[in-house]
Amino acid sequence: MFEIKERDAAGRICRFETPHGTITTPTVLPVINPGSIPISPDEMRKMGAQAVITNSYIIYKNFRKTALEKGVHELINFSGPIMTDSGSFQIYMYGADISPLEIVEFQREIGSDIGTILDLFSLNATKHKAIDEVNETIERARASVPLKGEMMIACTVQGGTYPDLRERCAREMGKLEADVHPIGGVVPLMEQQRYRELAEIIIASKKGLPPSRPVHLFGAGHPMVFPMAVALGCDMFDSAAYIKYASDNRMIFSDGTAKLDEMEELPCSCRVCSSHTVKELKEMDEKERVEKLAYHNLYQTFAEMRRIREAIRGGWLWELVEQRAASHPALIDAMEVLKREKKWLERWEPVSKKRAFMYAGRYSMHRPAIYRLHNRLLERFSFSYPRSVIIEEKGKPYSRYYRNLKGRKANFVVNSSLGLIPMELEEMYPVAQSVFPLKIDEEGKRLVRAFNRKFKEKIPGVVDAGSVKNEKANFDLQKVMAVADMQFGKGAGKALFNGDIEIVKSKKTGKIRNVYCNGKHVVSMRATDGLFTLKAKGAEILHEFFKMPELRVVIEEDAAPFVRDGKNVFAKFVVDCDKELRPYDEALIVDGKDELIAVGQCRMNREEMLSFESGMAVKTREGIG
Repeated sequence: MFEIKERDAAGRICRFETPHGTITTPTVLPVINPGSIPISPDEMRKMGAQAVITNSYIIYKNFRKTALEKGVHELINFSGPIMTDSGSFQIYMYGADISPLEIVEFQREIGSDIGTILDLFSLNATKHKAIDEVNETIERARASVPLKGEMMIACTVQGGTYPDLRERCAREMGKLEADVHPIGGVVPLMEQQRYRELAEIIIASKKGLPPSRPVHLFGAGHPMVFPMAVALGCDMFDSAAYIKYASDNRMIFSDGTAKLDEMEELPCSCRVCSSHTVKELKEMDEKERVEKLAYHNLYQTFAEMRRIREAIRGGWLWELVEQRAASHPALIDAMEVLKREKKWLERWEPVSKKRAFMYAGRYSMHRPAIYRLHNRLLERFSFSYPRSVIIEEKGKPYSRYYRNLKGRKANFVVNSSLGLIPMELEEMYPVAQSVFPLKIDEEGKRLVRAFNRKFKEKIPGVVDAGSVKNEKANFDLQKVMAVADMQFGKGAGKALFNGDIEIVKSKKTGKIRNVYCNGKHVVSMRATDGLFTLKAKGAEILHEFFKMPELRVVIEEDAAPFVRDGKNVFAKFVVDCDKELRPYDEALIVDGKDELIAVGQCRMNREEMLSFESGMAVKTREGIG
């Protein structure tokens, strides 16, 4: 079972059940060589290892009899989940003496939790050769999957540095009864710090793979690349870097690598660094020093993964990605790929977060949340009056600094760091929940100017503030109608608030809390993100206004009575879904005949709902009928 628990960007924290225990992803699997184990598996567990990976080809060559008799768990003395690599790289380098099907059967027989197919390793291949190797890898996967038995099987995505081949290979692998999908053949790219191509490969692979399966980035062991890879949807990593770097007297940190010979102090508080000096490490005999450095390297690796999971929970993964990108120019090159792919990334981006949007540099304005905000302003926002006034941003909420304008019948548009923002949207995420420096970078300014040029074409009759008379205007009604359009779709505001409107505000903050129409509670405005929670009456109104499939999550008939009683919607019961719904969007839950069953909040997008067999698709708030 694999199910989403938390999410941010295209990254997710998931629960992954295996025969030997449950793994919380994203996570890193330390590589264990049965012939040389400098850090015991028990020590790895204490540091944060939930699972490990070992090479079945090495076991086959050197420890076959013991592994077959006692099993791989006893062989390496690890009771948790074990993934085995098929040895594709070793066979590529030294030639094969075992068939693709034999190595899969061997992994099953030694009790591997997750075995891996013997894929073809495409290294610096021409397009023609890469096509042949992808075809052969797909055929091997098709033949291998029926042999897995009780073992989970990992079907590797190959295709060299050709994104179209990666996506095609991923789609074919996704059709099989596979359990995990590694992205293979990327170690040389990481060794050469070709992170731009790495990002392209991850995105192409993710586009082709079912979102319901964990994705393993093979050979990605340096924590510097973890945040970007997780933000793009990778769930698992494996690291031999901790011992390789230690053997070369190099120390891993979250933002790079340092040579012990060039260091004078240890900027780390792990057990090794807090109890030894650089001088002491240098003076140790080689075996002891390698063990100490390996411990430090693994500590740093797990620390970064814990940091990433916290970033996902807190909604600040993009900030972490940008921080790490600043540590190496090649990661900045990779950010250019993410900038290009923000339309794809927006599909997975939550509509609001626990933490404010924090500007971190030149790529911040290219985040999916800003892309969505600008698109929705252009597509959904409607102005209330024929005259408009553009005003400068003085602080938030905007109306607090322009109290004298709230009673005038004109559209007031704030020239903000995010671009031209109608004052009515002052409390909506990410308008209110954003923090900027006094000056942003030139690239961000260019993006804002490009948006402003388009949005100005929509703004009617721009005039000076002095020419607008102080006529009676209902700013609160403008606000709720504008937010409704932005959140649910154009026209939602007029549909929801058509009648005798009562707006209830917080006595403490003065902010809008509940809105009633003709005595019926239709929406509540959340204090955290300025967006609406739909009530049953509001859901009924929008159900009548918007036609199928807009705002809908369609569920199976058998599930309808339970959902109507308030049970949550699980992915396996979803038949269809509006492709425009995003994680944490409000949703109308209907049956196949479009009868309104309940209202709730999405936990997945359409692709995920139709792919996952477990996990919550919609958190039901209120049954209807």
